[in-house]
Amino acid sequence: MEWVTLISTWIIPIIIGGILFLGTMKRVPTYETFVEGAKEGFGLAVSIIPYLVGMLVAISVFRASGAMDLLISWIQPILGVFGVPAEIVPLALIRPISGTGALGMTSDLIATYGPDSLIGRLASTMQGSTDTTLYVLTVYFGAVGIKKMGDALKVGLLADLAGIIAAIVIVLLVFS
Repeated sequence: MEWVTLISTWIIPIIIGGILFLGTMKRVPTYETFVEGAKEGFGLAVSIIPYLVGMLVAISVFRASGAMDLLISWIQPILGVFGVPAEIVPLALIRPISGTGALGMTSDLIATYGPDSLIGRLASTMQGSTDTTLYVLTVYFGAVGIKKMGDALKVGLLADLAGIIAAIVIVLLVFS
């Protein structure tokens, strides 16, 4: 067995065992502490549900209304000048909103165009170069009651834009 496979197989159990061992050595009630953490996690998960449902409904309305297709048709001539395929635009727009939606789009693009195509490489690189900014703000900020998130939104979307541009530039430089 290769050493990387061995490490990846055993690292999580070793970390968990180490935490339990250290907690026991310091006389921390490890099981009770775990149960309390699980209770808090469950409460947080329940409080997140309304924000998550609202965000998913907004995404569905945007796509079903045809607004996505209209936006792509406006942007397509500009992208063509730079050699960027328009098929990547929905991923660039959905990625800051929904990680699962973006992963589904990435999978569809790879299945349609292939993993070694320009679109497949762009989709994969973009998926790893950006984050789900609106999801994080909506769900996590909403769950803890933060109402003023304007600066975090600006910085997060700017970081997503930088990630999208970097992904496009790097893929075009390396693979074109």
